[in-house]
Amino acid sequence: MELVSLKPVIDVTGDMKVLKKILRAGQGAHTPNDGESVCVRYTAMLKDGTVFEKLGFDGENFEFIIDEEQVIAGLDCAVATMLKGELSEVTIEPEYGFGNDEVKRDLITIPSSSTLIYTVELIDFTKEKDLWDMTAREKIQAAERIKNSGNDLFKIGKFHRAAKRYDKAVKYVDGNGDGTFEDDEEKIVKSLRVSCWLNSAACCLKLKDFQGAIRLCSQVLDTEFGNAKALYRRAQAFIETADLELAKLDIQKALEVDPQNRELKSLQMTLKHLQAEKNKSDAKLYANMFKWTKKDKDVASKKLKVEKPEVEGRECAEIEDTDTENHLVVDGS
Repeated sequence: MELVSLKPVIDVTGDMKVLKKILRAGQGAHTPNDGESVCVRYTAMLKDGTVFEKLGFDGENFEFIIDEEQVIAGLDCAVATMLKGELSEVTIEPEYGFGNDEVKRDLITIPSSSTLIYTVELIDFTKEKDLWDMTAREKIQAAERIKNSGNDLFKIGKFHRAAKRYDKAVKYVDGNGDGTFEDDEEKIVKSLRVSCWLNSAACCLKLKDFQGAIRLCSQVLDTEFGNAKALYRRAQAFIETADLELAKLDIQKALEVDPQNRELKSLQMTLKHLQAEKNKSDAKLYANMFKWTKKDKDVASKKLKVEKPEVEGRECAEIEDTDTENHLVVDGS
């Protein structure tokens, strides 16, 4: 008789492609955050039980930084959900492992499209200082550091991870006027927020999340009404969503602020071309609609002419029948 494990299985990624089964519960309530260093040991094997890697044993623990792509995505995501001292079995589908690649390891060569199983223990991790324990200056410094790491990721095309960095940086300086920052610090904080929103909007454009870009640029414009970069990037997003009139308004406002900006002028030319194409397309559509409407009317008119004599004949017959019935009634009385 086969015994069924009652240990809970957690869907780490939400798509059933990274599953974590806790073999031994951890301690405390905190899990590692992005950018924090973790210390682990693990045994990695294929689905058939063939071990291909063991790290962190013999007194040499293995360390990596969460969300820095230093390990495969599935292991990274799983460890980010673990508590200190937790021991778990993590099953990782190829999409979060090595994909379709054939990968050489010390023990074996991992075949392409392999499902991987890691038995991993989180020994420790360096926890960042909680926001409420940080001074205003520490929050500003942390936000600047995280924003700069986002810029580095953006430069190498890691747009999704860069956007996460910008979002995290904003959280450190999102005081909302609650008195967290002094007047001189508030100017720095405002500049940081706007910069992160703009950079995050640029990531959204790269990732084709145009509604996200519109939302972020609108946040900037709520703070700085005439921000040319926000107007420019929102106009780009409006063009992609075919809101050409809204794009036109943003470009016009931006050119009022920065009339010599080459990128704005180039975008304006692109918009004019798109509007001309749309006008041609609309004119052709309306012409076809008029053509088919006229054709339908002509057909209906011809049909009416053909059917009219028949209708008139039927009407006469009905009148004659009615008269006959009336006449019979009268005669019967």
